Amino acid sequence: MPVPRKYPQELRERAMRLVQEARKEDPKLSLNAAVVRIGQRTGVNPDTLRGWCKQAAIDAGERPGTSSSDAARIKQLEAENRELKRANEIMLAASSFFARELDPRKASERVGADG
Repeated sequence: MPVPRKYPQELRERAMRLVQEARKEDPKLSLNAAVVRIGQRTGVNPDTLRGWCKQAAIDAGERPGTSSSDAARIKQLEAENRELKRANEIMLAASSFFARELDPRKASERVGADG
């Protein structure tokens, strides 16, 4: 599998704009045909360009799906949730440790062992 390329934002915007313009000029032109044509001209992989166009349509509310801003928020919330679960595990372990240390039955065992 080839290494994914990071395309400059300027190229992304230009390629997506060209796809939109091509589809406006020829309403019968499918998204697939447009991205293949424009992808060859711009040097952008057609599958990559297709994904960008679909995500742009989702972000614009033209098609159903998870918008980029929603996806970023979900990612942030999942990271926060992981951190909170980790903190909760630490707190449970600490409370268990201190409960054992403060157990009055253990204190009498320690006194008996010392004396």
